[in-house]
Amino acid sequence: MEGVKTGNHPGDITAAEDGPSERGGDEERQEGRRALRGRATRRGTRAANGSGRRQRLVRLAAEIFARKGFQATTVREIAKEAGILSGSLYHHFDSKESIVDEVLSTFLEDLLARYRAVIAAGGEPREVIAAMVRIGFEALVPHRAAITVMQNDWNYLRSLPGDRFGYLVAAEEEVERMWVGQIKRGQAAGQFRADVDPKLTYRMIRDTIWVTVRWFRPDGPLGTGALADNFIAILFDGLTAGHRAAPAAAATGSGG
Repeated sequence: MEGVKTGNHPGDITAAEDGPSERGGDEERQEGRRALRGRATRRGTRAANGSGRRQRLVRLAAEIFARKGFQATTVREIAKEAGILSGSLYHHFDSKESIVDEVLSTFLEDLLARYRAVIAAGGEPREVIAAMVRIGFEALVPHRAAITVMQNDWNYLRSLPGDRFGYLVAAEEEVERMWVGQIKRGQAAGQFRADVDPKLTYRMIRDTIWVTVRWFRPDGPLGTGALADNFIAILFDGLTAGHRAAPAAAATGSGG
């Protein structure tokens, strides 16, 4: 994907190079979960007390953020796109940060809930990994704007004063633990190769899925299901036909 900076975007959603245990442990992870739950509760309350206009504003703003970038988008532009005055927008949100907060937390709550459900249901590691791949590709349609914003504006949002967007890192760390845990489980069961690094493998899978948002079109010839099928086939069965190709040194010989 053009413009992708591995390690700096979501779905990257990217954790730092240090593992989760080096970034604060269980207490920090629980705080991240509480932050997401708190956002979900507040959003539910606002939705119950608000109207469809609020949700329309969120959708419009998300599209503008994805198209122009969060930093380059102004409240005035969002209001103009919605056909209202800037002051009317502030009736629903106190800042554009509040809007993007709702866009991103909604995406992460949905993603995490679906991952947790698949893992809780059990199953062989290969089945669980395949289901998680499908969840990632399926998110490309309903959460396209959120995924794009996280890739483009991850560093900026994390640099804002305070810890308003600290839950982004907490969420990524939980996602990474889920994936790495399933890969290791598959290795222990003899289903996955033991000579590959679980964390690196997860990051390669992660980036491949999220990079798709750059070129995937919902009205194109392939749906998210077909994308997932193709990726799963390559992931588990490889590209070469028959036996796996021999390493180059072995194939060409090591002698002069």
